[in-house]
Amino acid sequence: MNPMTRWRLVLGRFASQQLREPLSGREGRMEVALDHLYSREHRGRGVRDRTDTGGLGPSQITIPEWLSEVRELFPREVVEVIERHALDRYGMTELVTDPETLGRLEPNLDLVKTLMSFRGHLKGEVVPMARRIIGQVVQELLRKLEPEVRTAFTGRVNRFRHGPQKLSRNLDWRGTIRTNLKNYDVERRQLVIREARFFSSNVRFLPWQVILCVDQSGSMADSVIHSAVMAGILAGLPLVRVGLVVFDTQVVDLTAHVRDPAEVLMSVQLGGGTDIGKALQYCETLIEHPRRAVVVLVSDFVEGGSPAVLLGTTRRMAGSGVKMLGLAALDSAANPTYDRAMAEQLGEAGMRIAALTPRKLADWLAGILNSR
Repeated sequence: MNPMTRWRLVLGRFASQQLREPLSGREGRMEVALDHLYSREHRGRGVRDRTDTGGLGPSQITIPEWLSEVRELFPREVVEVIERHALDRYGMTELVTDPETLGRLEPNLDLVKTLMSFRGHLKGEVVPMARRIIGQVVQELLRKLEPEVRTAFTGRVNRFRHGPQKLSRNLDWRGTIRTNLKNYDVERRQLVIREARFFSSNVRFLPWQVILCVDQSGSMADSVIHSAVMAGILAGLPLVRVGLVVFDTQVVDLTAHVRDPAEVLMSVQLGGGTDIGKALQYCETLIEHPRRAVVVLVSDFVEGGSPAVLLGTTRRMAGSGVKMLGLAALDSAANPTYDRAMAEQLGEAGMRIAALTPRKLADWLAGILNSR
C-alpha cells in the first residue's frame, strides 16, 4: 500500500477532493468500513455528511456486515482497536443492548459472531434473547451437519461380506440377482426378487479420546462456532470421549458443556491474544492413552506465546503416539488466513495441517478411529 493510499484511509472520504488517489477493490472496501465508524467523529463536530446517495454509507450497512468486513480486511490487532472504539468511543452498543433492535435481526452466523464478540456487554433481557438466537442458529447447523458427520462414522461398505442391515446404499445388486435367478418368471419375463442381499459395513468403535483445542481470537469466529457444533455431534457417538478447550492467552476447559453447543458459544469471549503452546500443554495433561488420543488444534497458528514451547509440546505429543491435526479453518472458507511459516514448522514437528469443512474433518476422524 503506497503512502498516498494510507493517508486517504487515515483522513477518510472527506479528503477525497485534496487527495485524488482513486480507491477501489480491497482498499475501497477498507475506506467504506472505516468511514462507517469514524464518520461519527465528523458528525459529532457538526460536519455535514456529504456521502453520495449511491454510496455505501453508514445507513446502508448492518453492524454484523460491518464487523464481518472489518475482520476480513484488517489485521487482528487493528480489528481489536476498531471494535473497542466502536463500543467505548462511539457507543455502537445498540445491537447488544436494545432488545427491540436485536429482535428485528435475522438469526444467522454473522449475528452469532457479533453476539459472541460483544458478549461482555450483554445485560438484562438481551441475555436470554441472545441465548435463543444462538440456540436457533446452532440447531440449524446441527440439522445440516449431523447427518453428514454420522454418515462418515457409519463405516465403509465391506463388499466381501453380507450383513443384516437393509440399507439401500449397501444393496448388493449382483448378489441379489444371482440369488433370485431361480425365481425368474418365464411367462412375464421378469425376475422376482424374494431375497435381497446387502453388504455389511466395517464399523469399529474403539475407545478413543478426541480433544478439540480451539483458538477463540476474533479472526476464528466461524471456526469457533463450527467447532462447538462438531464437538456436540462427536459427543453423541458411542465410545468416543470428547474434550473441548478454548483459549486466547488463558485456557478454558468447556468439556462439561460439550453436549450443549449453544452454552459453549455463550461462554466464549472472542478476541484477545494467543498462547497456543500453553493451550496444547493443558491438552497434554488431559490425555490418558496417547495411542488412543486425537488432538485437533483449530487456530490461525499466530503464536503470541513461546514458539519453542508450542513446537516442543507438539513434538512430545506426536512422539508419544497422539494423532495431531492442525486446522487453519473449520468451516467452508476456501482460503483461510494463517501463519504459514508456523504451520510448516508444526507440520515438521508431527502435526498434520489442513483447512477442512466439518464433513471432511468427520471423514478424517472416522479413518483414524476405525483404523485399529
